[in-house]
Amino acid sequence: MTEKSLRGFAAMDRAKQKAIASKGGQAAHAKGTAHEFTTEEAREAGKKGGQAAHAKGTAHEFTPEEAREAGRKGGQTTHTPQEVAPGPHQVAAPQRDLQELQGAGQEMIGVEQSMM
Repeated sequence: MTEKSLRGFAAMDRAKQKAIASKGGQAAHAKGTAHEFTTEEAREAGKKGGQAAHAKGTAHEFTPEEAREAGRKGGQTTHTPQEVAPGPHQVAAPQRDLQELQGAGQEMIGVEQSMM
C-alpha cells in the first residue's frame, strides 16, 4: 500500500500551523465566539488528557522533589496579590472600593448641602 501524502494544513511545518491557529483563536476571542472553559470543563479536559497520556506511556511522572517544587510555586502564585483589574470570576479589592464609595458619598453630601 502506498503512503498518503500530506496536503494543506497537515503539510505545513509546525511553526506555520501554530501561527495560523493562533490568529484564528485571536479572531474568535475578538469576535466573542471563542469557547471559554468553565472550571468544571477544564477539570474534565485535564483529566482526560492525563488519562490518555498515562495510557500511551507519555505522561510525566513527578519525583517527590518536583511535586514539592510545583506545589510551592502554585502556592506562591495563588497567594501573591494581583496588580490587574479583576475579571468576571474575581472580586475587586474591597478596601479600595470602600474608600471610593466613602469619597463619592462625601461628594454627594457636599452637593446636597450646597443646594440648600
